[in-house]
Amino acid sequence: MLVRTLSGRPPKIALPRGTVDTQLHMYLPGFPALAGGPALPAGALPDAGQYRKLMRWLGIDRVIITQGNAHQRDNTNLIACLKAMGPLARGVAAFGAETSERELDALSTAGVIGARIMDLPGGAVGLDELEAVDDRAAARGWMVAIQFDGSNILQHEPRLQKLKSRWVFDHHGKFFSGAAPDGPEVAAVKRLIDGGNCWFKFAGVYESSKTGGPDFADVAALSRAVVAHAPERVVWGSNWPHNLAKTNADYPDDAELTDTVLGWLPDAGARHRVLVENPERLFGLKPFTDRGA
Repeated sequence: MLVRTLSGRPPKIALPRGTVDTQLHMYLPGFPALAGGPALPAGALPDAGQYRKLMRWLGIDRVIITQGNAHQRDNTNLIACLKAMGPLARGVAAFGAETSERELDALSTAGVIGARIMDLPGGAVGLDELEAVDDRAAARGWMVAIQFDGSNILQHEPRLQKLKSRWVFDHHGKFFSGAAPDGPEVAAVKRLIDGGNCWFKFAGVYESSKTGGPDFADVAALSRAVVAHAPERVVWGSNWPHNLAKTNADYPDDAELTDTVLGWLPDAGARHRVLVENPERLFGLKPFTDRGA
């Protein structure tokens, strides 16, 4: 049975006060997986208690909880998780054109500030609903987190250029067919960032790297290229609880992974931008105080 490590040697790179973890999933008892999505993560449910231990270990102060694909478009687990985490947490929900304004109001009251597009197997809302979701998010001042195979970004670029919402390209772009720092895919990412409302998320590097750990050299190279182009448009997420891991052998050391990925940032100033200032802009968070988000 998978047992998550939630303490140990802290990261060698100290996270600044106000750090926002912009990518994680959380699951509470009483919310079973739904048809169309993956199973719940292996091991004990990764709940608020477990995540708070991870926060203390790594030095995280604020969190964006993303709706997990296991629950598809039923956001009741997300709402419960936001309540369990309190004011330091905000949420990104899965909804489509059919979702009522009353439900969106309830999500907003619970702390939801964004929408999720996940155009990969098991995803609840795909790119076929991109414009509809963007319209609804923009009307509420919400952001949109968008995940797809970045190898196809040139095909999707014209639609992405027209988005009205602030949005983030998830998981280092997930270039499943590979991408080079000076290649056309990364050039497209730079153009989208230059459009004024696009961010790029460092999270889940192991999900698309072909060279693998511990350095993930292929994803490191393109991620460094993006941050060199626009350090003000990169955010970071732990990707906890690493849903693809089924055994302890598969499970990453979160401190080591944090050091690896944040090591791709050039200096402490860039880290403060990526971990504190940039997510505040993308998610519309108030400036950090020790009283919470």
